[in-house]
Amino acid sequence: MARIYAASPDEIRSGRITDVYFERTRRIVERAGLSDVRVRMEIHAYSLPKGYEWAVFAGLEEALAILEGRPVDVYSVPEGTIFRRKEPLMVIEGRYYDFGVLETALLGVLRFSSSIATKAARVRAAAGDRIVLYFGLRALHPAVAPAADRAAYIGGVDAVSGLEAPEYLGLEPRGTMPHALIILFGDQREAWKRYAELYGETIALVDTFYDERIEAVMAAETLGEKLVGVRLDTPGSRRGRMRDIVEEVRWALNLMGRRDVKIIVSGGIDEDKIAELKDVVDGFGVGTAISAAPSIDLSMDIVEIYRNGRWEPVTKRGKLPGFKQLYICPNGSRIVAPWGSKPECPGGGEPKPMLSKVMESGKITKPLPGLDEIRRYVLSQLRDMGLLK
Repeated sequence: MARIYAASPDEIRSGRITDVYFERTRRIVERAGLSDVRVRMEIHAYSLPKGYEWAVFAGLEEALAILEGRPVDVYSVPEGTIFRRKEPLMVIEGRYYDFGVLETALLGVLRFSSSIATKAARVRAAAGDRIVLYFGLRALHPAVAPAADRAAYIGGVDAVSGLEAPEYLGLEPRGTMPHALIILFGDQREAWKRYAELYGETIALVDTFYDERIEAVMAAETLGEKLVGVRLDTPGSRRGRMRDIVEEVRWALNLMGRRDVKIIVSGGIDEDKIAELKDVVDGFGVGTAISAAPSIDLSMDIVEIYRNGRWEPVTKRGKLPGFKQLYICPNGSRIVAPWGSKPECPGGGEPKPMLSKVMESGKITKPLPGLDEIRRYVLSQLRDMGLLK
């Protein structure tokens, strides 16, 4: 019998979705009488994708859901924090025996969400005030669709297309229409009219059978005031210079007195394409560029172990040992210092500690922020960095 290969939440929380070497380690630890050894494990990124100077920390809520009920304390920066290399993002304290087997799942949700949120934030910064819609679910396994929509929205897209977004995220999905609708009718006009009859204001797809300019004019003539936008999803084999196509469509619509009709471009859109088109385009549909984002290489390492009645800094080669705090200074500079220390900010002012306790003995200790709050936090940081107006 055919099956869908998707792990259940119970399998993830129980530690069954893990690499075999973590389960083998757990058994060896138990057999060696080391089950009571307490550690502090830090999550961080010691490298970022080529060309990246920062990334967005996302997936904290899911990580806490995985850890909830286990006898651990967790310290973390807020979800949505923009971070750099070698900065501590999250620290888990407890018996290694109780949570070590969860490393695979924890890094999985954090890397997945952080990668998508980071790419979405880069797209947002490139697009400025232009509309950005996330259409990338077809590039992913359907089991992770809600998590992908969540991460993309956190990163700054204006809307997502997933049908279950209201159920999982409280977001109203947005989208236009597929080429399949028009091909089924065999007539663009009929497909557009049927869409408008059911959904009212319409963004018409205008590149199915004819030239984009011709179909844009046809859509305006067919739908009248119900036409609020046209979407150009021209395939690469027919695209040529996309900016010329957009300018031609804009010119034709303006001649009809339809300056109000917005132009949305989709299909192979990334930061470079956005930079090229954003002064002549009203919005972008971005899919694969966000879904297939370069991986944010988060790792999880022991940085302290409790021995002889005290915490001892220790870690593998190439990593910085010790429980650490990330501070941000009023002038924007960032300091990583031992936990409990009081560093001085260059230029004066009080350093702001970023990691705080979010879980104690397996219980979440502070309210989790909503999606819009996290998204606003990301956008405010982008503005502070001069990447958004």
